[in-house]
Amino acid sequence: MIKKTLIIFSCIITLNLYSQNKETIKWLYQNSIEIEDANPNSEMLLFKQNEPSKFAKARIYGFGEASHNTKEFFDLKAKYFKYLVKNHGLKIFIMEESYQAESGINEWISGGKGDVKTIANNFKTVFWYTKEIVNLLEWMREYNVGKSIDEQIRFYGMDPKGGEKINQEIRKFINLNNIIIEESLLTAADSCANKTIDFSKKESWWQTQIPKLKELKRQLLQSKKEGKEYSSVIRSLVHLIGYTEYASLVGEKYPTSTEFRDLKMFENVKYIMEEESKNGKAFIWAHNEHINKSEMYYTGSNIINLGRHLKDYYKDDYYSVGFDFGTGSINGNVVDKKDGIYWKTYNIEQPFQKTYAYTLMSVDKDIYFVDMENANKNEPTKFFEKKLNHLLIAAGGYQPKPMHKIIVGRIYAETYDGLIFVKNISIPDYKLN
Repeated sequence: MIKKTLIIFSCIITLNLYSQNKETIKWLYQNSIEIEDANPNSEMLLFKQNEPSKFAKARIYGFGEASHNTKEFFDLKAKYFKYLVKNHGLKIFIMEESYQAESGINEWISGGKGDVKTIANNFKTVFWYTKEIVNLLEWMREYNVGKSIDEQIRFYGMDPKGGEKINQEIRKFINLNNIIIEESLLTAADSCANKTIDFSKKESWWQTQIPKLKELKRQLLQSKKEGKEYSSVIRSLVHLIGYTEYASLVGEKYPTSTEFRDLKMFENVKYIMEEESKNGKAFIWAHNEHINKSEMYYTGSNIINLGRHLKDYYKDDYYSVGFDFGTGSINGNVVDKKDGIYWKTYNIEQPFQKTYAYTLMSVDKDIYFVDMENANKNEPTKFFEKKLNHLLIAAGGYQPKPMHKIIVGRIYAETYDGLIFVKNISIPDYKLN
């Protein structure tokens, strides 16, 4: 009798879940905004006709990606950036990239010399060395033709993970302006700029350099110079201090250095918004885990990220857009005792069960946008308020073994303001010829 009751109860639950799933799919088909294609050069006519009010009113747009090596994510973000430039007057492009990449890229997109390969070499993040991203930079260059500096698109890096060449900029400025600075402080700047982080261990050396760099900053500020070059060199030094502070925290109890990195990214974005943006608008390109408005990795982690800082500070002026996908080809980093370290392309043939993608895949649209405010208020089954899984694919790419490490529980209603779902993904084009 007990066994029979349990079977009946199980059937009722299954039927109820199936019914809810059908309701969710129906609602999403009727209320999500279809994106016609992933072509970065075509117009988003349906999105423009149905643009969510909260999206339209925002000023800072964080666009994530469910992996760092997916063609469709790159192309769709380029598509939205162009849309925001054309329809909302946005001119500031901020990337999960080093500060040092700025000058070379800005010089080129403003009409300077070079080609796609030399420009791509400005990137310190290898994932950006793709045709899709270089194509976007070429579009920026074409857009900027004939426009004043104030009207041009400008590129900015927000990531504090490198110090290369900053010392050279500081020394050059000091020499040209005959500023008297203690040589030991400049030597400390040289050492920090030229030293890379060893993520396998904690090094106390970094901690001893921080007071020297801060004293260098104090002496530079005391010189009371003015002008754009002075502001630039101070910002460079602030970046070097941030890099050194970040390096000093590597090896500390997790997630100390992770949270600090995102805090510095927030501070860099805030500086750009206050000092560089003419209309207070910007586009941020980074991973889902940085741009989402809640926390890193899984719901309940309480690891404060860039997006959480932005949402707390800018409120509804910040709009976070995440990405998810169902199937397709994706690269993963393999560490093999015999063959060493190499990249391998995996094919995901169907979405994993108990993930958001498992249901989202059933909507009869290849690519679509879900406005979470609308979904949270009106979707009948409260689908996005449920804690379901998604694939967390970070810098190492797709890592299927062990699978549990990349399956993470999230509540999308708390994570994003908007969600872009792509049914099928592919790898980017790494050939820049």
